[in-house]
Amino acid sequence: MTQLPARIETDSESVGRDLGRLVLTIIELLRQLMERQAIRRVEAGGLPDDTVERLGLGLMRLEEAVTELREHFGLSPDDLNLDLGPLGMLLPPAPDPPARPDAAR
Repeated sequence: MTQLPARIETDSESVGRDLGRLVLTIIELLRQLMERQAIRRVEAGGLPDDTVERLGLGLMRLEEAVTELREHFGLSPDDLNLDLGPLGMLLPPAPDPPARPDAAR
């Protein structure tokens, strides 16, 4: 059996980047869950227009903040998706952007 080293050699930059990646992965997972819940509530109806507007604005700002932090740490969106082995990937694939009506011409 291979013996593990008594101490793992790391540099502060890689530790900071890896910690940032972990935190951003958790935030992105929560952001996507909140977004799906908000979409379900909006589609179910019954929410006042101002609440729908606040939900959309808040989710857009959160996505922008995650993007800024991700870029600060030099990470791509795929870097935030952890492979959970037999369970698959942590985050679902990003949805394709809606097709523009004038793109078919």
